[in-house]
Amino acid sequence: MRFVPVIASALMLALGSPLAEAAGKAVPASAAAVQLSFAPVVKTTAPAVVNVYSQRKLMEDQGGNGFMQDPFFRRFFGDGGSFGRPRERVANSLGSGVIVDPRGLIVTNNHVIANATDVKVALADKREFEAKVLIADERTDLAVLKIDVPDEELPALDLADSDALEVGDLVLAIGNPFGVGQTVTSGIISALARTRVGVSDYQFFIQTDAAINPGNSGGALVNMRGELVGINTAIFSRSGGSIGIGFAIPTNMVKTVVATAENGGVAIRRPWLGAELQDVSPDIATSLGMARPEGALIVSLHPQSPLARAGLKRGDIVLALEGKPVETAQELGYRAATTAIGATIIVEYQRKGGRKETQVTMIAAPETVKRDETLIAGANPLTGATAANLSPAVADELGLPADAVGVVVTKIDTAPALRFFKRGDIVLEVNGAKIDSVDALNAALADDSNLWRIAIDRGGRVVKMAIGG
Repeated sequence: MRFVPVIASALMLALGSPLAEAAGKAVPASAAAVQLSFAPVVKTTAPAVVNVYSQRKLMEDQGGNGFMQDPFFRRFFGDGGSFGRPRERVANSLGSGVIVDPRGLIVTNNHVIANATDVKVALADKREFEAKVLIADERTDLAVLKIDVPDEELPALDLADSDALEVGDLVLAIGNPFGVGQTVTSGIISALARTRVGVSDYQFFIQTDAAINPGNSGGALVNMRGELVGINTAIFSRSGGSIGIGFAIPTNMVKTVVATAENGGVAIRRPWLGAELQDVSPDIATSLGMARPEGALIVSLHPQSPLARAGLKRGDIVLALEGKPVETAQELGYRAATTAIGATIIVEYQRKGGRKETQVTMIAAPETVKRDETLIAGANPLTGATAANLSPAVADELGLPADAVGVVVTKIDTAPALRFFKRGDIVLEVNGAKIDSVDALNAALADDSNLWRIAIDRGGRVVKMAIGG
């Protein structure tokens, strides 16, 4: 199995039971009711769903293993003429998007437009526009595009409260699967708060059995009131096609990204918890006398954490934010990310068997040291990488522990760094020199060496490598 990143009159169904009446929702009460159509919902929502076409340039090796494209290796082996020189190739990708503002603001998935050099949007009426990328947020896998439509208001979808969804609610998925053109599929909400999908940093997905296929990524998941409830993002599949397990990013997360774009922002500033968290396992729940496993256990706190400032301690279990239950550490991260910086929220927690609550004022991750972001140059294995001094702000951007220190790789543009390092690698040592700042890294790399011994921290594991000729 694998995960594949992929308003007018509502449907009138007769109330068929006291339970449905109590919930304020309608279920089919007769064969005639089952024959009713989704057409009214589709007519009002489909015009707001667009196709997104992107192009990106790739460098393709022309023979061998391509190592000769690296200036680092050419230094040792010489430049063998045209052998191994990269050839430029243009790759095209297709996805979907949703108009969320009549002035031309569109939401899609980040993976649809990532590293694109050209992005175009095709409306439902077949008009095409060049699109500007306002925000491309890898951590949420969301992006916001803008097209210019002077003196015209485009059809747009209202964003619903995704927390109001319930398992069993009817939904429609609208997008452009396999590039065949706009398609609508129907289904129900199969599950909520799915946390093991792995396509973004915030694991809190809506699961649906409405068919979602490649090309649907960035498309709309709408309710029977014609409101947007999610952005279709991934499927669980053996073959790459839909098997009835699809995932969408909830609109409450989408709202935070859209708000940033509407306010002129280009990067998402998120509330910061400054905590290492862990799910409460059955064993932990039993040892703490809890009736069942729930909440997020605080394993450690950064001294400047807003939770620490509000009186929470290591070993406390966060049970709810603003009255909304927290079942897992991932859910706590999602709940925090959908609040506003500066907002004061009520946090309920357990300590020594007793339930307590406190007020927490959300803050952005602080930049305790100057990041001094630097593109590494010269003849060394890190050439092509950008490194920065670690602070809570930088660690939060990269999804690293809040207390991480040292020098981290924030971006990699070219070889040879592309071959050896990853974004988020923390450089610990270069040729025996301890690395605690960007200045120290630059000094260590200034040596003219034929053999580089480098130690890094990658995901909490120390990796040592020897590179050279």
